[in-house]
Amino acid sequence: MAEEGKVTGIGGVFVKSKDTEALVKWYREVLGFPFDGYGASFLMREHDEPDSEGYNVWGPFKADTDYFAPSDKEFMINLRVRNLDALMERLLAAGIKEVKPRESHDYGKFAWIVDPEGTKLELWEQVGPVPETNPEGV
Repeated sequence: MAEEGKVTGIGGVFVKSKDTEALVKWYREVLGFPFDGYGASFLMREHDEPDSEGYNVWGPFKADTDYFAPSDKEFMINLRVRNLDALMERLLAAGIKEVKPRESHDYGKFAWIVDPEGTKLELWEQVGPVPETNPEGV
């Protein structure tokens, strides 16, 4: 199934926040979240590729962000995928629509869809190493 593309796990959870600085401070101080400037990245390894390092992210966004659009929910789920292009080809053939153009960055490739309940799903194929964390900074 690797050639077809598949979801391999949760990549992250992103939440809208009225005060992102205060929320990051709370998660860092109360729960010990490591903050890397964008959110908290937690190291992990893929079950079927234990030599490959990966990470999961928790990240706050400002309450008025349009990044979650067209969803009006207070959160967005990021799913880790293997072979994003093949997965998107299969999803498009099944009638699932992309809600914005795909993007490629030095840390990964991204596509976005919406589930039947209106939750925006960010599909992420990790590229590159895990980020450095800064447990003290916001």
